[in-house]
Amino acid sequence: MKFIVSSQTLMKQLQQISGVLNSSNPLPILDNFLFIVEKGNLQVSASDLESTMTTNVQLIEGKQSGKIAVPAKILLDTLKTFPEQPLTFLVDSKTLGIEIVSDYGKYKLTGFDAEEFPKVPSMDGAKSLSLNSAILQKAINKCLFATGNDELRPVMSGVFFQLSKENITFVATDAHKLVRYRRSDAKASGDGALIVPKKPLNLLKNVLSDATEDVKVTYNENNVFFQFASHSLICRLIDGRYPNYEAVIPVDNPNKLTISRSALLSSVRRVSIFSNKTTHQVRLKIAGSELHISAEDIDFANEANERLSCQYDGEDMEIGFNARFLVDMLNNLDDEQITIEMSAPNRAGILVPANPENKDEDILMLVMPVMLNS
Repeated sequence: MKFIVSSQTLMKQLQQISGVLNSSNPLPILDNFLFIVEKGNLQVSASDLESTMTTNVQLIEGKQSGKIAVPAKILLDTLKTFPEQPLTFLVDSKTLGIEIVSDYGKYKLTGFDAEEFPKVPSMDGAKSLSLNSAILQKAINKCLFATGNDELRPVMSGVFFQLSKENITFVATDAHKLVRYRRSDAKASGDGALIVPKKPLNLLKNVLSDATEDVKVTYNENNVFFQFASHSLICRLIDGRYPNYEAVIPVDNPNKLTISRSALLSSVRRVSIFSNKTTHQVRLKIAGSELHISAEDIDFANEANERLSCQYDGEDMEIGFNARFLVDMLNNLDDEQITIEMSAPNRAGILVPANPENKDEDILMLVMPVMLNS
């Protein structure tokens, strides 16, 4: 089998799917890319058994068909050293030897039998929907940071997709923070629920930035399959029931603080440098139209205090938050003015845009308080 491909095109496409590869694999074949040449097109796949990502590369020339597994690391390292030029691949189907010919010389490596590469699971009894690529990318961006890492609660390590005829809701939580991102301009033909692991979503997020057309999402009880343009990604869903997230969102929050997001973010960042390195606690004291932000680390006699002007409707209160969680949330809200809704110092605080511009978008972030040691 012989085919010719642009070095830069091949490298760009391989880098986009190489995130699937693990540094240590249960099967040696997973250290390879699967190359399938058919009708002048090269289809390349990478897999870690849980997820398989595929991309299509347009060939300069490729009259013969065939397939081979190519060692991923050595191929990527080689491609990084080439300027743009055509590369000729010559594959011996009997010995599985691969010869790459460039303008500079020849390079030989040994491939593996393509039949050993894991087969993509069949999507029996699958349902499908179409999602705008920009909406999907934004939903992933908004939710990923709030997913958990607790191996004892695997359902929390992914993003929950809740599908209905009215809207699609994306939820992520680690029990300390929660994000609910809802789009009324994205709909499914019926109700459905899936928990998608964070690794494939991270990979998807990176390639969606180039996509302009809709993403076809096909899912059944075990797997979800994303298809768009020249890419596709299939991954195993997380099995289990997602916690009832609506039950933890407090409904009655009479104390409302409206403030500049960027001013609050800068202030929390500065003040938190002086906080305890274990708890990362910052204290918010709200009275009238003033917000006092403070932090201290008693062990090292470090402390910081700042004052911001704000709009506040409610009773004077003092509440503590983990600064890292606050920073993550403020970074992931787009609006300049945000509202923090609170009921009591021991109840969760809710962050929402003060004046949401997009009527089809509903975003809510929840952060649990930390107990203040007065």
